[in-house]
Amino acid sequence: MRTPSARTVARLLQAGVGAVLVAGVVTRNVSVVVNAVLGLAVTFLPALLRRDYRLHLSPGVSLWVALAVFLHTLGMAGPYHSVWWWDNLTHATSAALVAGVSYATVAALDEHRPNLDLPQPFLVVFILLSTIAFGVLWEVLEFATRGAAHALDLDPVLVQYGVTDSLLDLVFDAVGAVVVAVFGARHLRRDVSALTAWLEFESGQ
Repeated sequence: MRTPSARTVARLLQAGVGAVLVAGVVTRNVSVVVNAVLGLAVTFLPALLRRDYRLHLSPGVSLWVALAVFLHTLGMAGPYHSVWWWDNLTHATSAALVAGVSYATVAALDEHRPNLDLPQPFLVVFILLSTIAFGVLWEVLEFATRGAAHALDLDPVLVQYGVTDSLLDLVFDAVGAVVVAVFGARHLRRDVSALTAWLEFESGQ
């Protein structure tokens, strides 16, 4: 039996996000609709980079993006409230994606620029710090959007359960970053090469 390709699974996850979007429209759930629309747009980013900028990332990146978006969007439809570990899962998955992008970008710059020589310990620290920084910005965004929603008497677009929840989110952000720091060099090699080739093409080398 043939195993579905990463691209096929990514399309199925996109369809899943689309299904959640339809459900949100039918139930008039604004937070689900907003997250589904924005998330669905994000899933097309790898294809957009490939078409408009000739940046050919691996199919695994499209799958990774689609999975993170699907888990978050589906969570807004109920699991964030009913499944205690769902928020932890989505944060670890999304943080790993952010860490992967950070690692691939910096590693590609390291290979592209001959005057750069970034040791592995630096890359590990950079991945952790950049992922945690993004996580902090996300928590601030959750606080801000929730406060604005309450002030305007609207349904909050993002889920936020307080300071303790935010700290736990950052712990799982760190877990995702550590996974990439440990395994990123092996599994992101193709994407680092693609980014390096793109940088060399753009710089005319």
